[in-house]
Amino acid sequence: MKSKIKVMFVCLGNICRSPMAEFVMRDEIKRRGLDDVIEASSSATSYEEYGNPVYPPAVNKMKREGVTIYPHRATPLQKEDYGNYDLFVGMEEYNLRRMRNIFGGDPEGKISKLLDYTHTGGDIADPWYSGNFDKTYDEVVKGVDGLISYILANKL
Repeated sequence: MKSKIKVMFVCLGNICRSPMAEFVMRDEIKRRGLDDVIEASSSATSYEEYGNPVYPPAVNKMKREGVTIYPHRATPLQKEDYGNYDLFVGMEEYNLRRMRNIFGGDPEGKISKLLDYTHTGGDIADPWYSGNFDKTYDEVVKGVDGLISYILANKL
C-alpha cells in the first residue's frame, strides 16, 4: 500500500453531508488504527456556505451517535485539489457533475459517489432539504464502512 490515501468528501455546501462523512470516516480511521493509512477531509461544490460551520442539526445527530465533532468551516473545492487527493467522494450525481466541471474532467478516475461502495448504490439525499438527518447519517455510515473496505482490499 502506498503512503496515506487522501479522501475528499464533497457535497453542495460542505455543511451537512460531506462533513458528516468526513467526521465519521475520521472516527473510523482512529478506531481501526488506520491513521497512517487513510486521511479524510471535505469540501463544497459551491461557495454558498463558504466559511460557515457544520449545520446544527447535523452536529446534533453526530453528537447523539458519539461522533467526534472536529473544527470545520465550509470550503469550496478547487481545481488544484485534483492533484492532492486520491479519491473524491460525492454524495449525489449532481456533486459528481460539478466536480468534473471544476476539475475539467476526471482523467484518473478519482471521482465516485459514497453509496457506490455499498450494495445499494444511489444518492444520499440532502438533509438540508429533507430534514431527515437520521437517514443521511445511516447512509453515510454504510458508505464509509464500504469505502474503508474498498481502500484496504484494493491497497490503493
